[in-house]
Amino acid sequence: MYWFLLILIVGLVAAPAARILLWEKSRRMLLLALRSLWLHKLRSFLSVLGIIIGTAAVIALMAFGEGSMQDALDEIERMGATNVIVRSVKPPDDASSQRRNFVATFGLTRTDYERIATMMQSGIITRMVPMRVFPQELRYLAEMYNGRVVGTTPEYVEVNQLEMARGRFFDAKDYKYCNNVAVLGHAVARHFFPFDDPIGKTIRIGEQLFKVIGVCRERLPVGSAGGSVAAEDFNKDFYIPLTTCNARFGEVIYIRQSGSRRGEQVEISQITLTVADMDRVRPTAEVIRQLLAEKHERQDWELAIPLDRLRQAQNAKDRYQMLLVLIASISLVVGGIGIMNIMLATVSERVREIGIRRALGAKRRDITSQFLLEAVAQTSLGGLVGVAVGLLVVFALPPLVWYFGGRNLPAKLHVPSVFLSLGVSVGVGILFGWYPARRAARLDPIEALRHE
Repeated sequence: MYWFLLILIVGLVAAPAARILLWEKSRRMLLLALRSLWLHKLRSFLSVLGIIIGTAAVIALMAFGEGSMQDALDEIERMGATNVIVRSVKPPDDASSQRRNFVATFGLTRTDYERIATMMQSGIITRMVPMRVFPQELRYLAEMYNGRVVGTTPEYVEVNQLEMARGRFFDAKDYKYCNNVAVLGHAVARHFFPFDDPIGKTIRIGEQLFKVIGVCRERLPVGSAGGSVAAEDFNKDFYIPLTTCNARFGEVIYIRQSGSRRGEQVEISQITLTVADMDRVRPTAEVIRQLLAEKHERQDWELAIPLDRLRQAQNAKDRYQMLLVLIASISLVVGGIGIMNIMLATVSERVREIGIRRALGAKRRDITSQFLLEAVAQTSLGGLVGVAVGLLVVFALPPLVWYFGGRNLPAKLHVPSVFLSLGVSVGVGILFGWYPARRAARLDPIEALRHE
């Protein structure tokens, strides 16, 4: 019993002492490693340059890739993950019929809208937003702009998460009484009113005058008005109530393009439906597809499901991130090879030092730890500098690009990439520093002391 207590007391006293001795030994080895690197500053910097570039590249590429992909995902989500979009599409065979009849008739009809609206009674569809979309010349005083008229309902602003910069969107009263009011897209407002307040001003389309009551915020040109699958710039949109559109422009819209004039009769250009449950999106889309196929002899409509695009974009984002990491990791591997090369040269230069240390009682594991610590110190410092450079690029480059008139460069810091790149840089030091350290430890002390 007394022996057990004695051993326990000795152990409790010796453990802190051993930890102190171990810490003191590690501290001396670290100082020696840093002193050795400081004596060859330029060589040490050049050897870790690959680590710095690789670490910064991982952080910057992941941030810009994450920002770009997140913008695309946000735009698709803005379409609505529970939305189903049906659009009118001009059939290819209408090219010849247009020359004969001058007016091309195709697309969705009000009858289609009423048949789909019956699904709202069962609660499957909670909201439907019809639209008429066609290009027109917009005029303000002597200025002219080729914009796009979008006749829709007040629910459009909620379904498409439209944000207003000034004024308001038209309401149920404007829709009911066919008021000549309009909401301008960002590009339209900037063209006509670069310095003035557009609210209350009057825009003319042909013989019709529309009072501006609101201006939309700028949005990225991904997807068209109402969130269709085509890539269109809806900053050029000119929103008016659908009732006003039908009353003022009639059934046939005449479009002038490239010196020609043609007519189109499209009752509804697009219908955006909101489904009650995400699990019902695809079955509902299939029912709508069957309803339209029964009444349309030609394929003058198409159906899009933003949920499918969202999942495809998320999968593409994951593959894109893996590719970026792989590309940037090549720089880290190249930097590791440079570290190994320099460490092998260092071992050759310090053969006599190694012999003296072995003669004074240093063990092989001490020599191994010393050189391995030097390699890890290099890569760790290079990783920290690379993290600083990468963060500087991520936060400073987008404002500089925007300031000098470049396009928006989205960047979103990918926090895991910071720790991943720093951890990989330390791992590279261990991996590529192990062989030179072992080679130094296996030198014969007698032969090392004879080395000149």
